[in-house]
Amino acid sequence: MCRSIKTLRPPALPHEATEEDVRAAALQYVRKVSGFRAPAAHNREVFERAVAEIAEATRELLAGIEVRGSTGRSAEGAV
Repeated sequence: MCRSIKTLRPPALPHEATEEDVRAAALQYVRKVSGFRAPAAHNREVFERAVAEIAEATRELLAGIEVRGSTGRSAEGAV
């Protein structure tokens, strides 16, 4: 399952990760960890909350990560 999670930072991605990219990665992670491809009705809320929280953590990580030698947005603020 997790093999379909792709690297979401440059230079592995030719563009900035989209919301769809981030959510897809979070969903694959939650599926792998939980062992469920889709949650049962009684687990849907906690499953979706986990996807949302992991997606948010991923966005924060990508926004803060510095890729040395990159000409992308992370290197623009470097001195």
